[in-house]
Amino acid sequence: MNQDCAFCNHNEIILSNDLAYAIYDKYPVSQGHMLIIPRRHVEDFWGSTSQERQALCDLMEDCKVHLDKTFAPNGYNIGINCGETAGQTVFHLHIHLIPRYFGDIDNPRGGVRGVIPSRRVY
Repeated sequence: MNQDCAFCNHNEIILSNDLAYAIYDKYPVSQGHMLIIPRRHVEDFWGSTSQERQALCDLMEDCKVHLDKTFAPNGYNIGINCGETAGQTVFHLHIHLIPRYFGDIDNPRGGVRGVIPSRRVY
């Protein structure tokens, strides 16, 4: 645990399992945007164990069920930023589960390719 890490000291947990927990994103991209976070302080995906990765995936499934019931989105984006160059600002691994809704943007084609806007639409 890192005392200075916002994710090591979080108490607004929505869902959890032994190795991970989920919260709503403080700065959501869309309604229901969640973060799935390992309990152990690990900088990014590449530092996580296979057990943590499985726990994160299992919890992501639970989060989808929760979001489907609560917000009824039409699709999802899943994203992980690894490293400052990739846009990571909190250096504690977290997976973004972003519900998507019909009409939330004019043209969703390209999805996560939008991390480089000029390459999104192909």
